[in-house]
Amino acid sequence: MAVRRPKPRRREPSTSKVASLTQEECPSIPPPITITCEPWMNRAWRRPRQTRQLNLYLPAPPPMLVLPGRQHLTQQNFCRPSSAPRTPVTQEDIDITDEKRANQWRRWSQDIIPSLLVPYLSYIQQTSALLCQAGCRTRNITVACVHFDALKEINIITCPCFPAPLQLLRHGLFPCAPLAPSLAVDLRVLEFVRLLFVRQSPNQTAWCDAVETFLDGMGYKLSCKNNLCRRFGNAFHWYRVLSILARNHISTVIADVRRSQARIPLIDQPTEYLRSRCLLCFGGNVCHGPDAHSIPDVIVCIDACFTQKCSTNPRGGSSIDPPNPTPTFFLSNDDVKAMEDFVKSCRRERRRMRVSRVEGEEDCYEEGMCVPVSVLNGCGESFVAADKKREKASTRFFTDTGLMALLCRHDRVLWLANLTSAGEKQHYALALLDQLFKHMPPQMTVGLLYDIGCQLERSCQKWQLLDENTLSRISFAVAVFHAYGHQWPCQIIYHPRKREGFGLSDGEGCERLWSSLKQLIPSLRVSGFHQRFFVLDVQIRHLDTKSIQGYGHWLHRRWVHCQMKKNAALDSLLDLDVDEDILRAQWKAQIAHQTRPIPRQSQNKAAEVITTILALEKTLDAHETSVHELEMQLYVYVGGVANVVEFNLQLANARSRRAKIADTIRRRKAALGPQGQADLKMMKNDIYLTIRLNACAVKTRIRDRLHQRKFELERLERSYRATVNEPAILKLVSTYNGLCTQLVSLICQRRAPPSAIPPHPIAREGIFLLDVNDEIWQDVGLDDDGMHPPAWLSDEATRSGIRLQLEVDRCVEEETRVMRERSVMQEWMLAEWDAIQTALRDAANDLVMSFHLRAHAEELLSICVVWKKKAQEIPCAWPVKSWGPPNEDLLRAARDQVQSSFFQDDDDDESVGVEEESDEEGDMAYEVGDDELMDAIEEVALADEYRYQDEDFIDDIEDSFMPLSPTKPTPKKCRCI
Repeated sequence: MAVRRPKPRRREPSTSKVASLTQEECPSIPPPITITCEPWMNRAWRRPRQTRQLNLYLPAPPPMLVLPGRQHLTQQNFCRPSSAPRTPVTQEDIDITDEKRANQWRRWSQDIIPSLLVPYLSYIQQTSALLCQAGCRTRNITVACVHFDALKEINIITCPCFPAPLQLLRHGLFPCAPLAPSLAVDLRVLEFVRLLFVRQSPNQTAWCDAVETFLDGMGYKLSCKNNLCRRFGNAFHWYRVLSILARNHISTVIADVRRSQARIPLIDQPTEYLRSRCLLCFGGNVCHGPDAHSIPDVIVCIDACFTQKCSTNPRGGSSIDPPNPTPTFFLSNDDVKAMEDFVKSCRRERRRMRVSRVEGEEDCYEEGMCVPVSVLNGCGESFVAADKKREKASTRFFTDTGLMALLCRHDRVLWLANLTSAGEKQHYALALLDQLFKHMPPQMTVGLLYDIGCQLERSCQKWQLLDENTLSRISFAVAVFHAYGHQWPCQIIYHPRKREGFGLSDGEGCERLWSSLKQLIPSLRVSGFHQRFFVLDVQIRHLDTKSIQGYGHWLHRRWVHCQMKKNAALDSLLDLDVDEDILRAQWKAQIAHQTRPIPRQSQNKAAEVITTILALEKTLDAHETSVHELEMQLYVYVGGVANVVEFNLQLANARSRRAKIADTIRRRKAALGPQGQADLKMMKNDIYLTIRLNACAVKTRIRDRLHQRKFELERLERSYRATVNEPAILKLVSTYNGLCTQLVSLICQRRAPPSAIPPHPIAREGIFLLDVNDEIWQDVGLDDDGMHPPAWLSDEATRSGIRLQLEVDRCVEEETRVMRERSVMQEWMLAEWDAIQTALRDAANDLVMSFHLRAHAEELLSICVVWKKKAQEIPCAWPVKSWGPPNEDLLRAARDQVQSSFFQDDDDDESVGVEEESDEEGDMAYEVGDDELMDAIEEVALADEYRYQDEDFIDDIEDSFMPLSPTKPTPKKCRCI
């Protein structure tokens, strides 16, 4: 085999010392003939041989005359003289030879042959499959093999019975083509690349270039880079397909056994797909709880992302790459298209039946809604304005404009929808919900968190987009992050901290998913249609693998957080000493009052017009001041104005706005009757009313500014707002607080109406956090609510008690759900362990399946050790008999975890002689004394001290690092102190 290597330096010919007789001792012997073999003398070293297609230069076999450890061999041609004396053979030599033979015989018969028996039988069994008995036409193929440290070349003989991929796989290699591969890659190399590419942005071109450069330094050459990149990409892609299908095959075997052992009818259980997606939501034996009327059985969230898009083919090609044989999380295009057509047909039919609403009609509730039309319209307008600022994907430049995901509350992806429209259409969310309910039993209920959940429920009720049975099983709410873009009456109904059943779920799992997928944005921007789906599916499976062990940590963290919030709220309620029934009654009264429709035509219409006129006059005064300042600047600095034309345009615009407001005031005053004119004159002299109107206008302006700030998505815009608009908002807060002080002073001086309530000032600290209970949302003391204000409005103890009671209610709901999920987790582990043990007994004669089932059982043991440790503080919602694995196996698995994760080779450190700094010192080493401290520092690292007492070993072991959510990355090594 040819090789291209640097020519070594020539050595001086060396003479042999083999001759036992000299020329003088035997004159008849001819002089010795010395033959020196050097690598440079071999013609095969000077003429490298090329492979079939890759132009790959590989090392050739060494010359026949090269001995191990030597580069040259000297041969001498001589004759031993007949008169030379021969060394006699003694009896001692014969005895030594016999002893050696006896020792060899004993080793062969007692040690070597018995140890080779099983490997030989295995070799015969494996190689017999490679011998074709059908007499097929064979083909000799030369394959270049990529390893970690070398490029090698092998020859294989293939036939239709035993194709090249099968033979290469038996050698630990994966081919780049199905029939006649020219390149094969070591499975260990492919597995390393697979693990690397799910942790960073995948770049096969860069990887292949690095491999070529690395092997080039070792003397292996490739004449064409594209050949390696393309062939390596093929091998890598189909290796990932094989690994996914292999794991799914093992899971299917276990699932079939588990279904055969199930005692509950399948119609009362979620499908196997949902069970595989999230075991805490769908893995238990009880899928519909007794308290499901107030607490949904499962909580899901929906959101769209417009950064995960795919560009249009610049050449205008319409061909689509072939689909992959692996299962996908994406909805089919047919299902999405069918839902889109259904939504359009429902809106056309209902639009014919509905009568258009008259402009002057009073505000009211729509059918099935708890929020009036005016509030829903305000929420819709605010999100439409936010969507106009957001940079959406144009269908002109992008074939696929984004993604929409449906996740459970544990951040596990249930389904994905591919977006092809420029905006976020409702039929995508409806298609995801329809798919979810197809896989659930008919009695399960769902809590849905969506950024515009109020608008989605309104559309479903208005256009009948979901049937009555499905709609009655859904509780709509808005995600916590986007709740502050809604009107306050909408937040009272749809905020998850105020709506029953959602506990402490935030609905922001989709945002965490988009953060985990952001490294794929560059590569998927120019990817094929099905390849884009495949890469996203691979990344989601990687997130699933990381999250399964995090379930125990997740439940423990939620339980501790829930208990802390609940105890703090109960202590505060105890200090207030307000009856719980009173607080609940006041909360219902507040909901009824603040979500009532706004009357558009009422007996107080004249008073509303007068109030509007007074507010417009304040605005007119501000415009008058602005125009006056511009006129003075133009008059005084006419020579210093850089652009007189632009300055005049600003002045003209200010005068136009002033004239427009003045005209509006004149028309509204003309609409008032004589009594209205008198009331207007009287109200102008009311100082309290004037200040209150100013305070109300300033507070509305603050709310609008905070809404705008919440929807500022671009980094540059956020930076600009932080330097310009945030000081302006704080200035408005100071102005509002000053007006509140004036109103309090007027009430104390009895210059206000008898029923006047002092408004609450706005705290500057935390104004940008937008807590749901902030004073910014409620206009206490800024409106007319009658002579006797209710306690929820005027009594501070009642107001604080309502907030604390709602927090206690949500904590109780979260506590109930966590206890139920803890029982479901143990039930799933028990059922999965029993299924694996049954499958192992059934596959006793199948060595391959038994091996993989045992490996899966070891994975379950490792997971069960962590789950059992973290869940021991959480009580079960219902009794479960055991976890499944016996204590002896759990003890062994726990010990293996410690030895594999925290092993240190002290001998190597001592052999160095000096203490060197290890890379592991970067991982912070802590001695954790309790679980609360560990939960506080687990975002940084974890290392703990382990005690190896057998009886308490499992309880003493501390868990390794786990993230804030089950889908965040975790470090693999920690130090043991």
